[in-house]
Amino acid sequence: MVSVQNQERVISVRELLQHPFKRIEPVLVAGQKGLENRITSARIQKLGLALGGYTGYIHPGRIQFVGGTENHFLQTMGEDQRSAAFQNLQSQPICCIMFTRGLDHLPPDLCDLCDRRSIPLLSVSAVSSVAIAEVTGFLEQVLAPEISLHGVLMDVYGLGVFLCGESGLGKSECALDLIIRGHRLVSDDLVCIMRRGRDTLVGRGPENFQFHMELRGLGIIDIKELFGISVLRQEKTIELAIRFEAWSKETNFDRLGWEEESMEILDVHLPLLRMPVAPGRNLATLVEVAARLQLLKARGKFESAGE
Repeated sequence: MVSVQNQERVISVRELLQHPFKRIEPVLVAGQKGLENRITSARIQKLGLALGGYTGYIHPGRIQFVGGTENHFLQTMGEDQRSAAFQNLQSQPICCIMFTRGLDHLPPDLCDLCDRRSIPLLSVSAVSSVAIAEVTGFLEQVLAPEISLHGVLMDVYGLGVFLCGESGLGKSECALDLIIRGHRLVSDDLVCIMRRGRDTLVGRGPENFQFHMELRGLGIIDIKELFGISVLRQEKTIELAIRFEAWSKETNFDRLGWEEESMEILDVHLPLLRMPVAPGRNLATLVEVAARLQLLKARGKFESAGE
């Protein structure tokens, strides 16, 4: 298995502003010179502690929210206290501030600070819970860690199965056989995998080569044109990895189902089966059986022989 790409994903404040959110419409109020500031984390922060004087926990790549509680805190401050609070923020690496509940109570000195320090100050009319849900959902999608791996991703009985292994062992031919049997192709040859949340891997095909398959002797074929859209999926959660390996007498393969292996992708551990490839072995049938067994394990209806 070869990794061909491992991206650190970032987004600018300008791109955030251009996104068509469903429930909020961020408006730039100040700090226009900082629109190229980079957002590197989907997690947000509340600016309350920093306004209270504790600035040691500000993360540079996170959006700082000023919600109803923080705004009420600012309103209870005297002018000198508020000026001192904003003064403490001047040296902090803040990429962006989002002010909720509209512009009615937006402190002018906060706008001045953002203009001086090139910190985009965005305002939304929605309450904090709605704004945070919208922004976090968007950032989790665009900032998800991503890697591209050589292999094939199939939807087999509703289970996302990632086929990997050395070139020439028959992964694409196995995938074609699975398609003919009614299963669905996500991507052949190159699979773009992103992590959503802490432990979910989602795979899709590259945009410029999706739903095509390279078969030795036939060349590159268009699966959509040959079999129709019903055998395709745009993306699929990956739940099982099967590594094809050339049969060898010197290699010990699991014969009793006692061994449980895993494959680590983007810090997520996937169940892994090592599948020996030899003449006479029907790989598509073996993959189908492996998928059925994994589904039973997920439902608690099957235990390995060693348990």
